[in-house]
Amino acid sequence: MSRGGAEHELTHGGLVAVVTEVGGGVRLLQHDGRDLVRPYAADEVRPRFRGSVLLPWPNRVADGRYRFGGQEHQLPLTEPDRGNALHGLVCWVRFDMLDSTSDSATFGHRLVPQPGYPFELDVTVRHALAEDGLTTTVTARNAGAEDAPYGVAPHPYLVAGPGVVDDWTLQLPVTEVLEVTPDRLLPLDRSPVAGTDRDFLAARPIAGTAVDHAFTGVRPDPDGLARVRLHDGTGTGVQCVWDPTRLPWLQVHTGDLPDEPENDRRGLAVEPMTCPPDAFRSGEDLVVLRPGDEHTVSWTLGPL
Repeated sequence: MSRGGAEHELTHGGLVAVVTEVGGGVRLLQHDGRDLVRPYAADEVRPRFRGSVLLPWPNRVADGRYRFGGQEHQLPLTEPDRGNALHGLVCWVRFDMLDSTSDSATFGHRLVPQPGYPFELDVTVRHALAEDGLTTTVTARNAGAEDAPYGVAPHPYLVAGPGVVDDWTLQLPVTEVLEVTPDRLLPLDRSPVAGTDRDFLAARPIAGTAVDHAFTGVRPDPDGLARVRLHDGTGTGVQCVWDPTRLPWLQVHTGDLPDEPENDRRGLAVEPMTCPPDAFRSGEDLVVLRPGDEHTVSWTLGPL
């Protein structure tokens, strides 16, 4: 057993994935021996949320404090240097294995009511490999007697090839960026990406650009799906595919960690989200689960 709990290896053709009991996350994803996400070792505590599922909220809740259903709630401040509650409540919990085959695994967890989030959710995370890559499907059901606020996103760090993000070319299908405060990364106003260094509607090199922002105004391909494409200049790379009607927001981070040279700009965080940062406070695109309601989203990571 790894430090991420029991693992399950999935295989399909040239694709291999390793998914973990702790957090129901993805530790490794390769195509023909080439990494598609930045992996971590089985005996390593998961660094920087790599491969995590983020729920019942993605990104940040300012001060960990929000009002819902006429009640004030205070979440633990899990980003203490910025005074925020970060990335939900399931990254470090142990999921149960519900079902597995050679190319799929389904994990389940009941999120118990607790201070700051007194709501009960049944959560399943299913990972399945197919020709197009690894599809992760997350379903949350409100198992309690009260309405519950909810949001979800993944947290993979995509890898296009050798080197760092400055060596890669990016295409982002988004038209608006959510500006944030420089100190706490809390949302301000939306602005168009056109004419700025955050405009990647047409594929271009990342070199010299630092991003840690949420985007919206997603432009899908003709099939209705949105695609982030990241490649190494030769066409080889990785993509993230999702339905923007279900996940209308996208967090992108170039992984700027100058104090950690071994991690600095080594992968591109690409996180389709149901809601923007601080949605528990703003209510923007917040999912409200009525008792018995289910909410399901999925995304696919695959090779280019």
